Amino acid sequence: MKRSSLISFILALALLVPCQTTLAQKKVRRMTLDEALSLAKARSIRALIAKQQFQVSFWEYRSFRSSNLPQLSADGYIPDFNRYIQSYTNPDGTKTYLQQQSINYAANMRLSQEIGVTGGNISLNSGLTRTDNLIDSTTTSYLSTPIYIKYTQPIFKYNPYKWDRKIKPLKYDQAKRKYLEDIEDINIITTNFFFAMLQAQVENKIAHANLNNYDTLYKITKGRFQLGRIPQNQLLQYELSFLRAQLAIENSKLSLDDALFNFKSFLRIQEEDSIILEPPVNMKFFTVSPVRAIEEASNNTSTAEDFKRQLLEADMNVNMVKMTGRFDADLSAVFGYNQTASTISEAYNNPQDLEQVTLSLNLPILDWGVARGRIKMAESQREIVKNQVEQGLIDFKQGIYRDVMKFNMQKFQLEIAAKADTVAKKSYQITQDRYMIGKISDFQEIYTAQTETDNQENLFYAALQNYWQRYFGLRKMTLYDFQHQAPINFSLEDVRP
Repeated sequence: MKRSSLISFILALALLVPCQTTLAQKKVRRMTLDEALSLAKARSIRALIAKQQFQVSFWEYRSFRSSNLPQLSADGYIPDFNRYIQSYTNPDGTKTYLQQQSINYAANMRLSQEIGVTGGNISLNSGLTRTDNLIDSTTTSYLSTPIYIKYTQPIFKYNPYKWDRKIKPLKYDQAKRKYLEDIEDINIITTNFFFAMLQAQVENKIAHANLNNYDTLYKITKGRFQLGRIPQNQLLQYELSFLRAQLAIENSKLSLDDALFNFKSFLRIQEEDSIILEPPVNMKFFTVSPVRAIEEASNNTSTAEDFKRQLLEADMNVNMVKMTGRFDADLSAVFGYNQTASTISEAYNNPQDLEQVTLSLNLPILDWGVARGRIKMAESQREIVKNQVEQGLIDFKQGIYRDVMKFNMQKFQLEIAAKADTVAKKSYQITQDRYMIGKISDFQEIYTAQTETDNQENLFYAALQNYWQRYFGLRKMTLYDFQHQAPINFSLEDVRP
């Protein structure tokens, strides 16, 4: 018999006795692990939170992309009323104070584009201003700027746009990977709730089986005592075990009710149906190369992207400190047309050239070493980040290697647990049969056999749970499906707003 066939045969033997439920009056719903996982990803609060967190990152990245597109804006004021006294200097040096009173109206349109590579801004503008002078009699004048182009360029300054073009896409990619990891984490949590309830069902089944067995054994022992074939203390031992079995029924029922409540609460199941879980024994065993797992994790996971982001942000901080508060300059240039007149139509006739070029400089002369100190602090912080990332990478790879090796052991451990469960059941059955025909009379022997079979069945389900936990843990830490040899992905249409 092939090894895989042997394992399947052993698993089948381990599950010959179906799980019981004490809520037979209610409608029973059978559920597999796959069904529970699907419900968790569709209904659970954790899944909804993961989706909302990704949507925040989605809108943040979309806003960043939109900020790099041309922006069309309009501004103005209607009206701007002014009344004040203004001083004028006469040719002889004396001053004259005249009252001014006016109402201004203005409207402007602007189409602008940030230039991420250089940090500059270029815009296409158009505007019209009307001024009503209210002194003595109302006179109206218009100032039009039919079209003008304005370009501003910081020189030797920190350019946030350049760094955003590097870091923002990285953060969005990290958010997508984090969402996939959150889904795999939900699979792990669902598996824990699933097996907590499955274990409660097994305990309930064991409690019922033990009650039936001790009821039979107590009746047989009572008959033998009445015939004088066994001492009274042996009868009392079986009676005590029978009473404990009755108590175990009640305790297992409470545990099953609690597990059912927690399971339904996590999956947000509103129905009052009783649920019986199907043990997930249809595994496809496979071996994973630790080197391949580390490679896939380095390419796919959010942790790897986070390391890249930390290094980029450290470089960004150093660049920002070096370019801030030191020698810098700003270049501004305006080219276009403008005209002034007393009517709107005349304000747009024969527009005059508009040219303006400005180069402003800022040169700190003495800062007592403040700028140099800030640069050294930023560079030291960057070295700290580099060292932390290097150590993080070592721990990251070592953790994957260790977990992969543990996963590769699951086939052997599950096989041993299934064999031990089968052997324990057979041993208990033989011991019970021998007691029935009077071959043995020692209570401790049958009690030990019964305890051992209960423990081995629990250990089998624990090994089964451990397999599925490590299976989904492997998917989470690599974001790669080694069973189907494909990266784990998701459709944006399913999660974005």
